[in-house]
Amino acid sequence: MNVTVRLFARARELAGQSEVCVNVPEGLTVAELRHRLGQTCPELKSLLPHLMFAVDNEYVSEARCLGPTVEVAAFPPVSGG
Repeated sequence: MNVTVRLFARARELAGQSEVCVNVPEGLTVAELRHRLGQTCPELKSLLPHLMFAVDNEYVSEARCLGPTVEVAAFPPVSGG
């Protein structure tokens, strides 16, 4: 299955695009998606360990499994003052 990962902020800048399509088997975890995202888009490798993932508009853990119709977004850490 193909999972489209929407990228935000610095992740979008590094990738040079707002979305990345990753071909993955059904039932893949977010941790495995993180690894495959680095293979698909090597420009993100330095940021990958710090990205937070949301599935269907809810932040999720690394153990979350992905199905065929999920909406995935990746956010770098944000700081403010």
